[in-house]
Amino acid sequence: MLGRCLAVTLAFACCHAQWASAASAAQQEFQAALKRVPDPVRGRELYPTCAACHGMDGAGAADGSVPAIAGQYYAVILKQLVDFRENQRWNQRMEKVLYQRHLIDLADFADIAGYVSSLPRHANRDIGDGTALSSGTAAFFRDCAGCHGAVGQGSGERLTPRLGGQHYGYLVREIRLAGDLRRPNMTAQHAQTVRKLSAEEINGVADYLSRLDPAAERR
Repeated sequence: MLGRCLAVTLAFACCHAQWASAASAAQQEFQAALKRVPDPVRGRELYPTCAACHGMDGAGAADGSVPAIAGQYYAVILKQLVDFRENQRWNQRMEKVLYQRHLIDLADFADIAGYVSSLPRHANRDIGDGTALSSGTAAFFRDCAGCHGAVGQGSGERLTPRLGGQHYGYLVREIRLAGDLRRPNMTAQHAQTVRKLSAEEINGVADYLSRLDPAAERR
């Protein structure tokens, strides 16, 4: 029994060390990418690779299976690209794009991020059914607004993404993934916060955010 416990402990320690190493590599690569000067014109030429899923306008998929990315903060987009490549975020379609070398180096990442961040944002049409909106709104202001902002505006400087107006289905999925520790690039504190939410509150938080018009950030 002692031997089995020791084996489990060593396996966990090994996995933790690997995760820490990958996170460190991702952070170093992201800092290097930030030093690049983005070329949005070149980014537009590269963007059709992304448009196959995200749409030419960056609005994503109406069913919420693909997020809207138009107008997202430059640094946020850049970090997500790096995290996908460094196994700090998991998605088969994104991994396929990167592993097939459609985007090769940090210059590609910077240029794509520069172009996408310049695209105009659109009002969302994929919202929840409203049944959990009240409890979700209360939960959002209790647990989420302190970092994500009252209208989900986030912060490019703090690498907090814009969530206001994002697709409902996408938000529900990613919130659940964060709580299940299947988003390695999110902090343990973030996961703990999400795990406090009930299923109804998760649906409601996503519903509240999905109903926000991007114009609300300017009010």
